Amino acid sequence: MNGITLYGPIGEAVRAVEPHVECDPVGVYVAALSMWSAAIGDSVKVVSRGSTRPVLIWSSLVAGTGRGKGSALRAAQHIMRPSLGRFLDTHTTSGITSGASLVNYLAEQAGATEETEAGRDVRALVIEEEWSEVLRRVKRDPSFTAKLRTAWDGGSLRNTTKEDAQAVDDPALVMHTHITPSDWSKYIGAAEAAGGSYNRIMPFLLRSVPMLDDESAGLPDVDGAALADAYAWATRGREIHLSADARPLWRTIRRYARIIAETLPGSQAVFIERTAEQTLRVAACLAASEQLDVIDHACLSAAFSLVRYSVRCAVGITAGADGPQATRPVLTLADKVRARIAMNGGRATASQILPYVNATAAEVKALPGITVTLDRSKVGRPASVYTLATAGAADTPHNSPRSRPLPAAESRKNSPAAVVRLDTYRPRATAPVQAPRPVPVRGHTASTVNPILALL
Repeated sequence: MNGITLYGPIGEAVRAVEPHVECDPVGVYVAALSMWSAAIGDSVKVVSRGSTRPVLIWSSLVAGTGRGKGSALRAAQHIMRPSLGRFLDTHTTSGITSGASLVNYLAEQAGATEETEAGRDVRALVIEEEWSEVLRRVKRDPSFTAKLRTAWDGGSLRNTTKEDAQAVDDPALVMHTHITPSDWSKYIGAAEAAGGSYNRIMPFLLRSVPMLDDESAGLPDVDGAALADAYAWATRGREIHLSADARPLWRTIRRYARIIAETLPGSQAVFIERTAEQTLRVAACLAASEQLDVIDHACLSAAFSLVRYSVRCAVGITAGADGPQATRPVLTLADKVRARIAMNGGRATASQILPYVNATAAEVKALPGITVTLDRSKVGRPASVYTLATAGAADTPHNSPRSRPLPAAESRKNSPAAVVRLDTYRPRATAPVQAPRPVPVRGHTASTVNPILALL
C-alpha cells in the first residue's frame, strides 16, 4: 500500500477496518497517529544527539471534495476512542484563527486542570476539517504562524493581549487538517513554508478507493486493549532513544533528507526540510504504542516509510511552483489608448479615453498612429475625437463635412485660414415651437386667464 508499513497496534487496527471504509487507509493511519501523539505528547519525549524533543505529529489529508477525508477521520476516531478514554472528547477543538486565541485556549485548559489529581494538562488536538477557511482568516494575524512554530517545537507560549499576561510552558499541541490540493497551493506558499510555519505539517494525498457494496454496514469493533495498556504506560513519563541497530538507518535517513532537499527546487525543498525530525517523532510514537523506550530498526523503517510517502506527496502538490507563471502584460500608453478606441467602435472622445489611461490630452495627441480631429457637428464647443490612423478613410470622422483635422503649427503658416459659416453653430431649422395654450381657471374665461397662473 503505497510502500507504507502499517506498524504496531495502530497499524493492526487500521487493517481491521480497511475493508469497511470507503477511503484510503493511509488517511486513517495518519489521523490515528496524530491523535495518539496528542494523547502522549505531554509525557513522552524522544532523545537524539543530546537534545530532547516532543513527539507531536502534525498532519494534513489532501484530497478533493468527497474523496474520503472525513471518512478517514471518523474511522480513526473509532479506532482510538476505546484506548484513549475521554481524551478525544475533552481535548479536541477547532476554529483557532489567531495566536492570542491559541494561547488562551491552552492557558484555560491548564488552569482548569491545575487542581486535579493528574495535575496540569496542556494537551490539545486541533482538528480543522475546513482548513482553507482558517488559513484565509489567519492571514490577518502575523503572530499566529509564529506561535504555531513555537508550539511544534514545544517552546513556551506567551499572550500579552490580555490584562493579565498568559503563559503556557511545554504545550502539547497537535494539528490535524483537511484541505483540497487547489487550496493548498492557494493558501500555503513557499514563502510561508520557508519561514517554517507550514512545513511542520506533513501532507498526505489520498487516493481513490472502490465503492463498498453494502453502505449500511458499520465499522467492526476494534480490540484496543494493547493500545490502552500502552497509553497507561506512556502517561507515566517516558524518554525514548534510538537503539544501536537503528543508528545506521538513522544516518541514512539524515543523508536522504539532505540530498533530496538539495536536488529539488527551492519552492519544493522548503516543505521537506524536517524529514529527519518527522521520522524520529513518528518512530517514537510507534515505539510508545508497543511500550518500548527504544526505537529499533524495524520501528524506524516503518516510520521512514510513512514520512517518505509524505515527501512524495509534498513534491506532487507543489510541482510546477518554480515554472513560468502567467502574468498580465504591462500595457503601454499607446496600447491603452488603442484599446479604448476599439472599445468605443473606432471613434472615442477625450472623456472616453483620458480618465482611463491616466494621461493628458497632449500626451495622447503625441502618440504615433493616433489621429485627433475636432467634431463640430453639435452646438457649442467642438469635441476632440480620437481615431486610429490606420483606419480606412470611410471609417474616420475627418471625412465629415462638419469636422476638420487639427491644423499643425507648420501647416497653419502655409494654408489659408479656414472660413466657417456662422450658421454651422446654429441648430437646424425645425418646426416652430408653439407656446402652450393657456389652461382655463375655474371661474374665468380663457381670455381672462392670467398666463402666470396658467403656468402654475
